[in-house]
Amino acid sequence: MPMRFDVFTIFPEWFETPLKCSLLGKAIERGIIEVYCHNIRDYAEEKHKVVDDYPYGGGAGMVMKPEPIFSAVEHVLAELSPEYGKPPIILLSPQGRVFNHEVAAELSQHRCIFLICGHYEGVDERVREHLATDEISVGDYVLSGGEPAAMVVIDAVSRFVPGVLGNRESLLSESFANGLLEHPQYTRPRVFRGWEVPSVLLSGNHKAIWRWRRKEALRRTMIRRPDLIEKAKLSDEDLKLLEEVKAELGR
Repeated sequence: MPMRFDVFTIFPEWFETPLKCSLLGKAIERGIIEVYCHNIRDYAEEKHKVVDDYPYGGGAGMVMKPEPIFSAVEHVLAELSPEYGKPPIILLSPQGRVFNHEVAAELSQHRCIFLICGHYEGVDERVREHLATDEISVGDYVLSGGEPAAMVVIDAVSRFVPGVLGNRESLLSESFANGLLEHPQYTRPRVFRGWEVPSVLLSGNHKAIWRWRRKEALRRTMIRRPDLIEKAKLSDEDLKLLEEVKAELGR
């Protein structure tokens, strides 16, 4: 059974090109992933398909109305096959829990995920209180709408679905997968503009290569994201390598 995403948006056309590209596009072609974009305007009761209104109490901007959002989500939910189980209904919001590798892995355990894309000044609070079961933020910044955030969630979660990645081992070595940033990567040519590939990578000594990569991952994380070092589960060998890195960095 494919992994399914149902996106609720007022701009379904926003997803047309991204969903045709790269690994995600191939996964959709092969039936591993399914993405359905539902236009919230189609569920608006007014003649002109209005989905927003002025906020009670005054203030700048407009607020998305609750009726079409509830109607859209409940309609799709009623038609969803029982085999998908009860999907999380996620509101993309700067007020939600921060999306990261662990959250993506958690969400990949579901067979179906609903994603609600807000716009304008946000959505009516009753959507948050009585419809959404979760809120997710993709970072501490403001987007023009929830569509880019929904695309981030779809892409990151899909990578955990069997068959999406050609090599499952790459998922284990990526940045954040083991609590550290990924080690440097090199390919041909061996020498480019005088910059040479580290000789250990050409040695054929797999133990030495592993050690170099792990040490460089620790070095990069120590320099760029020291906060991750504090939370990472490090082995005794990692701790020895980390001490070497600190000595080399003069820390």
